[in-house]
Amino acid sequence: MQSSIKPHLIQFLQQELAVPTESIAMALRHPESSPHLLPMVLWQYGLITIEQLDRVFDWLESA
Repeated sequence: MQSSIKPHLIQFLQQELAVPTESIAMALRHPESSPHLLPMVLWQYGLITIEQLDRVFDWLESA
């Protein structure tokens, strides 16, 4: 993931999917959570649903 997309991804997660800031921060603290894996880490820890993960991937494709 390009570093310029990361802030936009976080904004998308918060505004469109209503992912709490605390959940995003927790996922970013995990060692396996490099920026391009953030959506997968959120899903792996049950912080977003599989449907939300699909929406994130759709958004990333169009970004």
